[in-house]
Amino acid sequence: MIHQFTKENIDTIAKILGTQAKPLGNDVFRFEVKNEEDQPRKLALEIHLGLDINGEQMNMVSVYSYNTFLQLHNCTAFVASDMLQQVTFFGKSGDKTSGLIVEKTAGCSLYANVDEAIITGDFTELPEDLMMCGIALSLTESMDDGFSF
Repeated sequence: MIHQFTKENIDTIAKILGTQAKPLGNDVFRFEVKNEEDQPRKLALEIHLGLDINGEQMNMVSVYSYNTFLQLHNCTAFVASDMLQQVTFFGKSGDKTSGLIVEKTAGCSLYANVDEAIITGDFTELPEDLMMCGIALSLTESMDDGFSF
């Protein structure tokens, strides 16, 4: 099931990232995120809503930056965190989860095809390189239990 983004969802994402949503037609929203403080950097985030792929609806999240282009297909949920100043977009297929994290400071991280055992397991038992991934995607654990956006 795909998430049906609302106007409030788009406004929340813009608020957390400290920018404005720019509609590109009826089903694409663009957010331009800049960090002029530490190391100057910027990125553009685009949310494509309800793409029709062979009769199935799909959301797609794209990130464009100076040397990077990332896409998360089948975006099924997102978590906007004011405390962390970031928005995490999730896609789930079977027992594999992918997460695309966009930060207010124009940082971006991608974790792809992560096994459910890493997300639900004991973080202290994981190698350091996997620990951050498990922690970052642990927000998805509540998605199956009446998760609300």
